[in-house]
Amino acid sequence: MSLRVTFLGTGGAVPTVERAASAVFVNREGDRFLFDCGEGTQREMMRAGTGFAVDRVFVSHLHGDHVLGIPGLVQTLGFNDRTDPLTVHCPLGTDDHLHDLVHAVGHDPAFPVRIEPVAPGEVAYETDEYEVRAFETEHRTVSQGYVLEEDDRPGRFDRPKAEALGVPVGPKFGRLHEGESVEAEDGTVVEPEQVVGPPRPGRKLVYTADTRPREATVEAAKDADLLIHDATFADDMADRARDTAHSTGREAGSIADRADAKRLALVHISSRYAADARPIRRDAREAFDGECILPDDGDLIEVPFPDADD
Repeated sequence: MSLRVTFLGTGGAVPTVERAASAVFVNREGDRFLFDCGEGTQREMMRAGTGFAVDRVFVSHLHGDHVLGIPGLVQTLGFNDRTDPLTVHCPLGTDDHLHDLVHAVGHDPAFPVRIEPVAPGEVAYETDEYEVRAFETEHRTVSQGYVLEEDDRPGRFDRPKAEALGVPVGPKFGRLHEGESVEAEDGTVVEPEQVVGPPRPGRKLVYTADTRPREATVEAAKDADLLIHDATFADDMADRARDTAHSTGREAGSIADRADAKRLALVHISSRYAADARPIRRDAREAFDGECILPDDGDLIEVPFPDADD
């Protein structure tokens, strides 16, 4: 089951030729989400080949480099004859402003746009297999990040043992794997725990958007398979990061290290690093021993299951 992340916009408040404004596209087995939608997101979607079939948008805060792409995207979806609703999740108290933004061109969208505020700690969206919940971040306005976390998966099925216990090959294997007792060929009852291992964790993806380093992020990102964290500046600009309520690469690395994250992606790169953003990654690597990624716009990564190598 795939979980793919496409970095559409990895730049800071001022876009550059190399980096567009903030937007991350997540495709979880056909469920397509945008985390923020800055100016130029449509162009980046075309370049990256993600398509426009977005089910939900998760807005972190209302600064322009995170939301100004929404009106254009909504209009394009209408031109493409969309009829399905689009749900936009946002921090509490920002829904009226987002409503005004969606209607800024002076007419109603061609399809329903539902704006749903969500508070930190609350679940914005859930299915039988995963949920997306908000957590509090620290920026210069009301802001929050999001965690996409999958439910535990059933343990590994021990087919040789099931056969040894007399379970016939066929549908009863699936019933056992789903937690149901079955009858063996000799009439004995075989319980799931006899042939199914312990539950296996699902995947966890965390997106902070713009933020200072916070303990709440450490808690939200605990054991994350991928943490996408603000890394606007290199460490020599730590004072500037603090004054503007952003993070440095080293601070992002420290958060990832404390959270025991497996991979860290550094985003929201300031335009001052247009020529060379490697100092940000260098600083992050000094604080974090895991895999540290400085993605370019258009980069796609697959998030594997934690036990993929077992």
